[in-house]
Amino acid sequence: MRWIFVLLIIKGVLLSGVVDSIEIKGVKVPIVYEKDSSLPIVSMQIVFKNSGSLYDGKKLGLAKFTASMLSEGTKELGAVGFAKKLEDNAISLSSSTGNETFVFELSSLKAQFPKGVELLKELLKNPNFTKESLEKIKLLTSSVIKQKESDFDYIAGLNLRLELFKDTPLAHPFIGTLESIKDMKLEDIEEFYKNHIVLSNAVIVVGGDITIDEIKKELKPVLEILEKGKTGEVGFFKASSKESEKVVYKDTKQAYVYFGSPYELNATDEDVYKARVATFILGAGGFGSRMMEEIRVKHGLAYSAYASLSLNMTNTSLRGYLQTKVETKQKAIDLVKKVISNFVKNGVTKEELESAKKFLLGSEPLRNETLSQRLSNSFMLFYKGKAQDSYKKELEKIEKLKLSDLNSFIASHDEINRLTFSIVTKKDEVKK
Repeated sequence: MRWIFVLLIIKGVLLSGVVDSIEIKGVKVPIVYEKDSSLPIVSMQIVFKNSGSLYDGKKLGLAKFTASMLSEGTKELGAVGFAKKLEDNAISLSSSTGNETFVFELSSLKAQFPKGVELLKELLKNPNFTKESLEKIKLLTSSVIKQKESDFDYIAGLNLRLELFKDTPLAHPFIGTLESIKDMKLEDIEEFYKNHIVLSNAVIVVGGDITIDEIKKELKPVLEILEKGKTGEVGFFKASSKESEKVVYKDTKQAYVYFGSPYELNATDEDVYKARVATFILGAGGFGSRMMEEIRVKHGLAYSAYASLSLNMTNTSLRGYLQTKVETKQKAIDLVKKVISNFVKNGVTKEELESAKKFLLGSEPLRNETLSQRLSNSFMLFYKGKAQDSYKKELEKIEKLKLSDLNSFIASHDEINRLTFSIVTKKDEVKK
C-alpha cells in the first residue's frame, strides 16, 4: 500500500513541461513550455544565462543597476508613459537579475499577450538609457544601500558570502557600493546590455493558455532585434575550506550568526538527492531537524536555527543561520559546530530517515501546484542539463534510499565541518 501511495504522489508531481526551440539568426533558442488552459492567462520569461551579478566585473552592482534602468521604460514613452501602457492593458512586465541570469518577465490575459509582446519588443529595442534615468536609479540604489547598513541579517549574510568565496566573482555586494554606484556611467549600462542580452544566452520559459506555435509566431519579431552574441562561460567557484570568523559590531540586542562551509557536490551530481535528504534532517526541516532540536528545543538559545544546501551551477555550500542573545553567542556557535560534527560522525537514525522521506515525498506536490512553480522547476531542470522527468526519478531514489547508503554519503562529506562564521553583535557583550 505504501509503495502504491508513493507512486500516486510521484505521478501527481510529474512535470508536463516540454523543451522545444526556435531558430533565429542561426541560433537555436530553447523554449521550455507548458500548456495550461485552466485560466486564460500567459506567463513568460526570457532568461539570459551567464548574465547575472557574477558578470559585474569591476563595476560592482552593474547587472542589478541595468535591470533597474530597464524599469524606466522606453525613450519614447519614458517611465510614466510606459507604465501607463502596461496598466491600461493589465500587463505585468519587469526585469530582474540573479547571480547567474538576467530575466525579463511578462504576464497577462491571453487576449492582451500580443500587446505585451509588442511592449517588450519596444523595451528591448529602445530602452530608456538616458542621463535622467541614470541619475534617478543612482539615487534610488544609493538609498537602498544606505538602508541596508542597518539590516543586520543582510550584513551577516553578505559577509559570509564574502568570506566563503573570497577572490571570486561572488565576493562582492551584488547591489553595488555607494562608490561603485556613484561611478556608474551610461556607457557601462549600454556595454553590459549589448554583451549579455543576446540570442546565444537566451532561453524562453512560457506557459498558459497558448500553443507552442503561437509562442513562436509572437516571439520571432522580438528575438530578431537581438544580436547573435556569444555564449558566456559558466565557471565554478569553490567555497573556502579555511575555518574563519568575521565579526561586525553594531548596536544590537541580538547576535546574528550566519555560517557556511564547503560542500563537495555539483548541481548535476547523481548524489544530489542524498544531500537533499541529509540537509533536511540536519537543518532544513524546521522542527524535528537536528539544528532546531538542539539549539532551540533543548538549549533555548534561539527562536529558530537552520542549515540548508545552497546548490547552484556556479557554487555549492552548506549555509545556516540563527539569532541568539548577545551574551549566548559563543554557546550557540559552539553548539552549531558540535551538531554538525556529530552529524558527520554518527549519521542519522532510521526514524529520522523515514520521517524525512515521508515529508519530502508528501510535500512534493505543493512545489508544483501553480503554473509559475512548474515553469520554474522545468527551467531549472533544463538549466542544469537534466531531463524533464528528473524530479520523478529523484523521488523514486529517495523512497528507495537505504540508511547505510545515506550515512556513508554523510560520512564522506566531512568538509562541512570546516565552518566559516559571519557574526553581527554588540561590542560590549557579556562573555559567558
